[in-house]
Amino acid sequence: MSQAHVVGTASTPFRRWPDRSFRDLAEAVLRGALSDAGLEDGNEVGALIFGNCAMHVWGQPNIRGTVALRPLMGSLLPADLAVVNVEGACATGSMALQAATQAVLSGAADLALAMGVEKVLHPDPMTTYQLFLGAADQLHPEEWAAFAAAEGERTGLAFAPHPHRLWFLDVHALQARAHMARHGSTVEQLAAIAEKNHAHSVHNPLAQYRVAMDRASILADKPVVHPFTRSMCAPLSDGAAAVLVASEAWLRRQPAALQDRSVAVRACTLTGGTMRALDAPAVVFPAARRAFVEAGITGQDIDLAEVHDSTAYCELVATEALGLCAPGQGGALAESGDTSAGGRCPVNLSGGLESKGHPLAATGLSMVHELCLQLRGEAAAGQHPGSPTIAVAQNAGGMTGFDEALCGVTVLERRR
Repeated sequence: MSQAHVVGTASTPFRRWPDRSFRDLAEAVLRGALSDAGLEDGNEVGALIFGNCAMHVWGQPNIRGTVALRPLMGSLLPADLAVVNVEGACATGSMALQAATQAVLSGAADLALAMGVEKVLHPDPMTTYQLFLGAADQLHPEEWAAFAAAEGERTGLAFAPHPHRLWFLDVHALQARAHMARHGSTVEQLAAIAEKNHAHSVHNPLAQYRVAMDRASILADKPVVHPFTRSMCAPLSDGAAAVLVASEAWLRRQPAALQDRSVAVRACTLTGGTMRALDAPAVVFPAARRAFVEAGITGQDIDLAEVHDSTAYCELVATEALGLCAPGQGGALAESGDTSAGGRCPVNLSGGLESKGHPLAATGLSMVHELCLQLRGEAAAGQHPGSPTIAVAQNAGGMTGFDEALCGVTVLERRR
């Protein structure tokens, strides 16, 4: 069976980048991914998928990738290369990667590039706020509002989102309170997840925040919505990331050093969310099953993972869905140390979204970048000890009811 391989990755640091343009960020990760693959240019690239969520608020609603990459067409990239634009809220990076992988597996391209470029932080804070509202149904808002209110009433858990707060936080907070009521998980366990991720970020030069925080400081941080404090939630970020995917035939023609550093894509899947009940399994559960069946693995085979911890609760449920523990035991798993650096299966050695940052379209691709560094043994001070072989990235975005609209799960393997 044909196999796709990651042969080059790149990511900018995630920051507030008021002085960097979309073109600047795109060029940085294009050059970085090509350099990582040992290529002088991308003239062999046969498919390019460009992910972005925010360019419309800067005045560019369409042909976003074409605009961002135009100065590089005919030099670093083929002049007539089609730029395919994709958007799937916070899961945009996974959409781009899945499309690039499918282009390679189908034989449409020997070399495909997935790129996510984002400038979320607009000078007008209300513009940034409205950008996030677009990740839910804005044409029929009464449907999900009524659904959420009814579920809150059914379960006895209040759902009263603040008009000036990103309502995603209220949805995740309600889910967290439901998990606590059903399984006995605690605020302290959520703080343990955040503490771990802030500790991991200290060793990641690309992370937005690189300051360790102890559990007491996290619990005492500024309240957002119960049970979350500020340091349990992802910040707003700008940045870009890119992943270069190659066919097996293309890889066999390359120098031995590149072949040795390549990382096989065992699975790269997308799963859609549903208007599920509050106490029904989240989309990440079927998403993980789909990817694991395709890859032929179980959760016990995973050596490390990067998951979509837009809040600490999101990591808790992701670890359950990935089979790192039984359902309901995500909080206890975090407290056990198994998901910390040096543990049985470290999660978010990058610092996760909570510390590394979350520039929407770049996030899913940056997870793959971080995992490839780990699988190649190139993560410097943040390197997982031993020789990790199998890694999983889980990236989700948008909201339909209480479910993410889309969830991507990617399984990577470094063959030794």
